[in-house]
Amino acid sequence: MNNTALINRLKSYCSTLHEADLSELHTIYSGSIVFKDPVHSIQGLVELEDYFQTLCADLSDCRFEYLDELVSENSAYIKWIMHFRHPKLGNRLISVRGVSYLKFSEWIEYQEDFYDMGAMLYEQLPVLGNVTRWLRHRLAS
Repeated sequence: MNNTALINRLKSYCSTLHEADLSELHTIYSGSIVFKDPVHSIQGLVELEDYFQTLCADLSDCRFEYLDELVSENSAYIKWIMHFRHPKLGNRLISVRGVSYLKFSEWIEYQEDFYDMGAMLYEQLPVLGNVTRWLRHRLAS
């Protein structure tokens, strides 16, 4: 599979992540995938499947809007907005901007996602959200 086809397959798969078939991950990711985000560091396809299953279990919606990408022979950066709803966060639509860095050959071997945990989680909680927004405001002034 060429790099453009692989990136397009990943984007298609994640476009509605909460409905994705986890048994298809092996068509995108290497069996020895290393996946990192601000909270997790995962190694191996089985661990990634478990992570995605746990991640999506309570989501009523999770989709990615792709903004831009830079693809080279063996790596890529993809800029995105993740839109999701989670009942523990009030089930309202939350949108978080982020970037994924990918390394690949035939399959994706390494993925690191960068996003703002404050916007994703802390700002959504009643007390902590107020404190986080106040701190952001103070730092910006």
